[in-house]
Amino acid sequence: MHLIIRTIIALAIIWIGLLLTGYGVLVGSTENAAGLGIQCKYVTARGVSTAQYLHSDSGFIGLTNCPVLRKMTTVIDNG
Repeated sequence: MHLIIRTIIALAIIWIGLLLTGYGVLVGSTENAAGLGIQCKYVTARGVSTAQYLHSDSGFIGLTNCPVLRKMTTVIDNG
């Protein structure tokens, strides 16, 4: 029972942190446009957000993988 309560409290703290900072955490990615683009899905405190990046396997042009954290444009509190 204590483990469940601690897990719920930890998830609530993470959610509040995402809400106040405006960051999103990567939950999935797919290649699109014949491998030239990559679509990254991020979960934020406000829902799911999608970002498009230029993609290449070498990383010379664009990204090789999606960033794990991404700053969203809309933030609840800017201080």
